[in-house]
This record gives sequence, structure tokens and C-alpha cells, in this order.
Amino acid sequence: MEPKLKETTLPISGMTCAACALRIEKGLKKLDGVEDANVNLALEKSKVVYDPQKVSSKQFQQKIQDLGYGVAGEKANLEITGMTCAACSARIEKGLNKLEGVIEAAVNLPLETAKVSYLPSQISTADMIKKVEDLGYGAHLKQGEGEKTAELREKEIQNQLGKFLFSLILSMPLLWAMASHFSFTSFLYVPEMFMNPWVQFALATPVQFVIGRQFYIGAYKALKNKSANMDVLVALGTSAAYFYSLYLSIRSAVRGLHMPELYFETSAVLLTLIILGKWFEARAKGRSSDAIKKLMGLQAKTALVERDGSEVEVPLEEVIPGDIVYIKPGEKVPVDGEVVEGRSAVDESMLTGESVPVDKEAGDLLIGATINRNGFLKMKATKVGKDTALSQIIKVVEEAQGSKAPIQRMADRISGLFVPIVVGLSILTFLIWFLGVSPGDFSESLEKLIAVLVIACPCALGLATPTSVMAGSGRAAEYGILFKGGEHLENTHRIDTVILDKTGTVTYGRPVVTDILPANGMKKEDLLLLAGSAERNSEHPLAQAIVEAMKEKKLIALPSREFEALPGHGIKVDIRDQTVLIGNRKLMKEYGITPDNAFGKMEKLEEQGKTVMLIGVNGSFTGMLAVADTVKETSKEAIERLKELNIDVWMITGDNERTANAIARQVGIEHVIAGVLPEGKAEEVKKLQEKGKKIAMVGDGINDAPALALADIGMAIGTGADVAMEAADITLIRGDLNSIADAIFMSRKTIRNIKQNLFWAFAYNAIGIPFAASGFLAPWLAGAAMAFSSVSVVLNALRLQKIKL
Repeated sequence: MEPKLKETTLPISGMTCAACALRIEKGLKKLDGVEDANVNLALEKSKVVYDPQKVSSKQFQQKIQDLGYGVAGEKANLEITGMTCAACSARIEKGLNKLEGVIEAAVNLPLETAKVSYLPSQISTADMIKKVEDLGYGAHLKQGEGEKTAELREKEIQNQLGKFLFSLILSMPLLWAMASHFSFTSFLYVPEMFMNPWVQFALATPVQFVIGRQFYIGAYKALKNKSANMDVLVALGTSAAYFYSLYLSIRSAVRGLHMPELYFETSAVLLTLIILGKWFEARAKGRSSDAIKKLMGLQAKTALVERDGSEVEVPLEEVIPGDIVYIKPGEKVPVDGEVVEGRSAVDESMLTGESVPVDKEAGDLLIGATINRNGFLKMKATKVGKDTALSQIIKVVEEAQGSKAPIQRMADRISGLFVPIVVGLSILTFLIWFLGVSPGDFSESLEKLIAVLVIACPCALGLATPTSVMAGSGRAAEYGILFKGGEHLENTHRIDTVILDKTGTVTYGRPVVTDILPANGMKKEDLLLLAGSAERNSEHPLAQAIVEAMKEKKLIALPSREFEALPGHGIKVDIRDQTVLIGNRKLMKEYGITPDNAFGKMEKLEEQGKTVMLIGVNGSFTGMLAVADTVKETSKEAIERLKELNIDVWMITGDNERTANAIARQVGIEHVIAGVLPEGKAEEVKKLQEKGKKIAMVGDGINDAPALALADIGMAIGTGADVAMEAADITLIRGDLNSIADAIFMSRKTIRNIKQNLFWAFAYNAIGIPFAASGFLAPWLAGAAMAFSSVSVVLNALRLQKIKL
């Protein structure tokens, strides 16, 4: 029996470049029981697929910490009731620490609180509260407490800004002194104090060891684990400049020599510029997760629930399945559920894209984050927390943003070798200058070594792909297109053929009455009333369409008796002492009814893809009704857009050829495969793939599952709430075929953006390193270039967030 695998996401702190991400990835994969692991540098997260029988998330956390990084969980403060002694607090603490997803829990008996650091992808505060209650105590979330990921990121941005300002203040006098060394700036006034080597030493030292501390720690951890990253390059480069300057200062002071040229400003300015780059990068990374923030912002924060016979406002996390929830006009629906009382119009545009509110009454489903427009509703909660439709959407987007596109593998392989190669090149550069270009000139040779070390940037390579995937998949999600992984986002741009299932995809998938043609002096309303009264006992979809049409006209059904279904023919029923027959030609012929001049009209309607039902009363023909599965208004426009993208469009259906061709003509589809059973659709996909076509199969995700799974890309047309369609690679929530063209367009734009990023990342290093080695760049300029190379890559990726679909 195959082991049941689990998947978890771990937020990681302390990564600085692609080499860090690669090292963590390799370390996690070495653990017994880990099937797959990938680390996303831009998102600062790791996704791990593992066998819970062999390994736990606690071991992942330990491994990451052993490699020199941290697991950055969210924090929650719980107020605990019912504790009486230290044994109580110890029991609760032990119980919480055993929970999968809890990093650390500490219970304070005097304060009656529990501080918990946890992974929101694995456990919620509701799970922790339940655990405490199971242990026999009470617990609730302390209001106004808890550090969320967004808050942690904001802290990091402020931290980097503070470091930059501190470093800038100390570096400016050094930069001022350095500026006066050039012949064209000799007119600048520089206070004599700034030229003093010990003043320069005093200014440079805090920058080197306070601001630069993070790079020393990162370099130590990397080297300790037999690896190398950007921190190693920065620590080596700045240390060489700083300690060589210190050596010259001591030597000149001891020997009473004239003060030589120093490099304190080089190390200080380098660190200042790199920290500035880190600040810009942190801000840009924060913007790349805007899609998730927007989706999370749609959620209600609290819910009004019925508890012990009274209305109580509780945090969203405390709503449980079965709760009766009150929703007032203008409020957001807090969770998914079913209306038990009341009537109202609900705005579901955030999911379906439809601006017209949907009428809701008892028995109808409600989706969390939609808006109750006018009436009061009472709802029974059915799906809460991670099970709601919105949470499922957020989960799909997070997984897509955290996944690794195949195009990234090349960059990862290069990143793994990058730092050792750069260190080797810097040493080679030093030797060439010291032994050949400027024999014996240690200072100049060292300057070139430093420039090579600090201009090299593995960050740009590491950020090139994931930031584009994040921005592209996030932007697509805002338009109701959910890519389930970076590989699907990449593969979609290769699609050259789209196969559309007809029912529920090109059409609405629910038949409606399109034509009412009475005969023998009967009125339209009377004919519809008669047919609706007869069909209301039938379960057939066409019968239901007639009943719905009768209800829309506000006609009250007549009493009926002796209902009889005649398979393959129609129905027979008695209404007001009249025998009513509704069915096909065979039924009319069997009862001797001759529809005068009706067959010609009937054939014309059938050529339009409509199903025609003949109606007879007491042996006489009284008219006919035409029923059709109507085409979505946007289908024709969407198919034209696909053709403009040079995509071949095919339609596949189980309907007969005449009906299928009629629908195809309406929307402009030239290739039709008709009369195919659900299980035969996958075979048709395979036939086209064997001709070398890259296929996207589009269906409703139910009976099309085999074909969706076999296609190069499976696209499931969603229904708003049903977003977790396992067989599909992409879910199109809005049910609009324009989303297909949007998905392909977004994929092409994203891949183009990734290629731009990778080109500039490679070109930057390929051009920058030789330039630095040749002596054309001062170390501080090289550092500035390095600092802003990764920022430029992130900013280029963020352009995807402004794409209009």
C-alpha cells in the first residue's frame, strides 16, 4: 500500500540569495521520508511533500535551523482560564507543543496566557483553542494580539531602513573624504578631521561590525555547512578593504610614515549601498504578494452568531460548522453556508465576476466574502476556516506562487556553483594584477579583487523566476484564473489547440424554453401552463426547463393525475379531464395525432440545435415547445480571441452531430467531435496529441476529469464555490470562456518576463565581472551595481501586476 503523503509550507528567515535556497532544498530532501522539497527565495517559503510515518514538520524546522536559518511562524496570544497550579500550565504547554504545526508554546500561569509560535499552513488558532479545551481548560484568542506575515514583513522593511540610515550617517563623512581625492573634485572642502585615519577607523568600524554583522553570520553559517552564498562574497570583499586599511593605519603610525591611501570608505559605502538594495528588495517583495493580501482582505473579520439563545459577535476564527450566523444588509457573508431564513440579493462578483446580485432564500448556498445587499439572512455555517471557497482560492494561489517553474532549474544549477567560481575569479584577478598588470602593487590588486567579489550577484538569478511566477499567478487570480503551480503557468504558453466541452462550457449547461408555438387557436400562456402542469412530476432536465418557464411567467400549475412516463417517447397525464401528451413524433404517431404543417417548423428548430416537444390534447395537436441549452453570451467573443492568439479551437460533445454543428456555427468553431461519451473524450485528446498538438482541455471538471488529466493543460470551468478541482491544472472560477484566452495570454506574458529577468541576470554578471576585473569599476560602484541588480529584476517582475486582461 502506497504511503499517504502530506504537504506543508514553512516560512523561512535568513535567506539572502539563491545559494541559500538551494542549500535548504538539498538539506530537506536528504531527510528520510521527504518525497520532494522546493524553496522559493522570493516568497521566503519552502514547500515539502513527505511521509508523516517517517518524518515530521518538527524535523524540518530542526534541519532548517541546523543549516543556519530560521522558521518564521506567526504568533498568537491565548488567554487561558481554569488553571490552578504549575501542573496545569505544564500540561497545557506540553499539549500545545505536541500539535503538528506548533513551533513553540509557552504558558504563563500568573498571567494566564499562552504565547504560541505556529505555522498557519498546518494549524489554526481554533485548533489550539480546541486542544486546550480538550485538556479541560478554557481558551480564547487575545484581542488585538498576533503577528501576521504582513506585519513581520513590514518589520523587516523598517529594520532595513533603520540600518541604512545608521550606516549612511557614518559613511557620508568617509564618502566626502574620498570624493576630494579625484583631480576634478580637488576644489571640495573637506574638514581635516575626516582625513584622519583613526577618525575614519572609528566611523567605519560600527558599519563593518554592526551593520555588517548579518553578512558575517550568514557567511559563517554557509561555510560551516560547506556551502557559499552572497554573504560570503560581501563579507570577503568588505573585510579585505577594512582590515587592509587597518593594517596600513597601524603600520604608518608605528613607523611614522606618511599616511597611505586607505579603503575604509570602500567597505563602509559598500555595506551602506547593499543595505539600501536590501531595503528596496524587501519593499518590492512585499508588493509581489499583493494578490494574496487583496484576497485575504475580502474576508470578514468577525461574525454575528447565535450562542445560547443570544447574538454574540465572535472573531471569524471561532465560527464552527453548525453555527447559526446572522447577516445584516450591507455586511459580508463570513463563512460558507446555507440560508435557513430570510430573503435577499447577494453580490457574488468577487467570485463569479457577475455584477448583478443573486437572489437568495431558504435552502440556497452562500459563499464567504460575498456581500448581502438588502435583506436580513440567517445562515447555517457549513464550511469554515481553511474549508471555505475563499480559503481554497487563497491556498491555490499560495501554492502556485510557492512552486517552482521548470525554467528555474537551470538558474538553480548555476547558482549552486556561482559563489565558488566568483571567489576563484577574484583570486585570479588579484594574481594577474599583482604579478602582471601592476607588479607588486598590492593596493591596486586588492581593489580589483574587491570589485569582482562585490559585483557578482547570485540574488538576481535566484529572484528572476519566482518573482515573475508570484506576480503573474497573483495577477491572474485577481481575474479568477487559478494556476495550480508554476509548471502549469509555464506550460500554458506552449498551447496551440484548445478543446472545449460543449455542455456547461460553451453553453450554460441548463436547458431553457426558447420557442412556444401554439396551434388550433390556443394561446402561448395556456400552452405553457398546460405543458408545465404536465411536466412538473418529471425529473427530466427538459421537463424542468418547461416548469421553470411556467414559474417565471408566474403561472400556477393545474392539478394533474395518472402521470405516466413513456421512455423514448414522452409523457402522458390527465389534467382537468383532458388527456395530455407531450413528446416526439413517435408518440404523436402512436396515438394517431397528425401535427398539421408542424414538421417543417420542427426541422428548422432542430437545425438550430433545439429539442422540440410536440403537445397533443384529447387526440388533437395543440402546439409545440422548443428547448435548448443556450450559448453563453461571451462564447463567440472568446473563441475569436483564441483564434487571434493562433489557437485552434475544437468542440467535443456527446450530442448528435446536427445539434453540435448548430452550436458550433453560432460561436464560430470549425472543428467538431460529436457523439462522444464522457469516457471517450480522453481518447480524442490522445489522438490530437499524437499529431503533435499541445492540448488544453476545457471542461466542467466532473465527467471531463479523464480528459482534463490527460491533456497537456487541463482547465476546469469553476462554479464560484467549487474551486478545488483535482483533475485540472487551471481553474477558471468565472465560467467565462474569455478566461481561457486570458490564461494563455498571462502565461505568455509571464514567460516573456522570466526570460527578460534571466537574460539580464546572466548578462549583468557576464558583463559586470570582466569589467570589474579589468579595473573599470571602483569597488563602491561595483557594490552599488550589485545591490540594484536584484532590485531591478524584482521591479521588472512587478510589471506583471499592472497587466489588464
